[in-house]
Amino acid sequence: MSTTKAAPVEKAGPRLTIPIAALALVIAVAVQFIGQAKIDLGIGAIIIFPMVWGLILGLLVSVQKFKPLGLDLQRVAAALVGVAVLLLVARLAFNIGPSLPTLLKAGPALLLQEVGHLLGTIALALPLAVLLRMGKATVGATFSLDREPSFAMVSEKYGPDSDQYRGVLAMYVFGTLFGAVFITLLTSLVANWKIFDPLALAMGAGVGSGSMMAASAASIVAAYPGDEEAILGMAAVSNLITTVLGVYVGIYIALPLADKFYRALTRKQTARENAAVTTGAPARTAADLDRDAAQAEENRLFRERVAESSAAIRLPLWLSLSVLTVLGIGTASVAAKGFSLSIVAGYAVMLALVLVSIALAKATRKISAIVFVTTIGAYISSPWFFGAEPLNAAVKTVDFLSIATVMLTLAGLSLGKDIPLLKNIGWKIIPVGLVAITASFLLSTVIAEFALGLWN
Repeated sequence: MSTTKAAPVEKAGPRLTIPIAALALVIAVAVQFIGQAKIDLGIGAIIIFPMVWGLILGLLVSVQKFKPLGLDLQRVAAALVGVAVLLLVARLAFNIGPSLPTLLKAGPALLLQEVGHLLGTIALALPLAVLLRMGKATVGATFSLDREPSFAMVSEKYGPDSDQYRGVLAMYVFGTLFGAVFITLLTSLVANWKIFDPLALAMGAGVGSGSMMAASAASIVAAYPGDEEAILGMAAVSNLITTVLGVYVGIYIALPLADKFYRALTRKQTARENAAVTTGAPARTAADLDRDAAQAEENRLFRERVAESSAAIRLPLWLSLSVLTVLGIGTASVAAKGFSLSIVAGYAVMLALVLVSIALAKATRKISAIVFVTTIGAYISSPWFFGAEPLNAAVKTVDFLSIATVMLTLAGLSLGKDIPLLKNIGWKIIPVGLVAITASFLLSTVIAEFALGLWN
């Protein structure tokens, strides 16, 4: 079994960071001025937010050939996205705290709806992949929405040369390129039907991806602006539960279940192949062996391309946070239609929260910084913390969508390096990916709606 050498982690400084930061600032501020667009489709309305414009415009800049955006710059943008997620979660934590009474009342519903996130893709996307004859890649592509932890699960069980592993890679690239845009359109359409409780929709938004959750929650808030705080808080908690439970459910339930379901759906095809062998079918020829070897080599090259496109660049924490603070304050000021010291104070609080959480994560080495950001932020913004009122007042001046706009603009600028990978994936992953995201969101929303009614 061949292995792929891990891409080295490179260090980058201001020379590479400042140009991409300046470009991101121009795009983020421009799309913030453009604002949102509402498109009436008859069966519902779709709202396209500045963060979606930022993602699309960033992608166009990263793929254009007139003045190509260097691979190193795209990797720096990807590195900044990783830190921007922490700032986004810090902002969302200040919606969780004030909403804790509502979250506690929705406790059973919040846990039960996770079934939709964790198993929805298997129920609908897997049969479609079988119908499209994706082969064993079906298992890897449809046992979850395939974010980072999925690589380790499938690699350990099937190996990095397996078709199942290639399925994970395919869904990961698809979700990275199209996930946030698609779930924005989907959620906007469903939310404007006005048939689901906004809290049920918020639970559905927690699909396990920070960017997709942010995009989905923004669409729900647009439909129910009076419930913004509760919606953002519920979406953040749901996303955290999905992320934490996803690893354990993926290993012990989702992946084995997807494998068994795939075998059940392809049982007749397997039986025909076995019958051909037992009735004296010719032994595998040299051409068959050559095809197997070629497929294994193609899998290896595919993994190397993924490793090359996502090779990590490490930025000093002070540099990442400094850049993101400038980008964030500039974009938030446009969203607020004016600069204020309250926005600066809000960012100071969030930066302190992120730094403390990163320090605790390094000290424990077992608990993610996101968990610390969410937990501490929720507590210090809750009614039970003595200083919650001034902290909430400062942080609430920072528009949640402005942080999402910065994050998705940087994500768009980093996506050009992933486009060539689509040639290796093929068209089949597109309908499968769309169904997987739709199933995860809709099934969990329906379950949450039922559970909220059941527990009143």
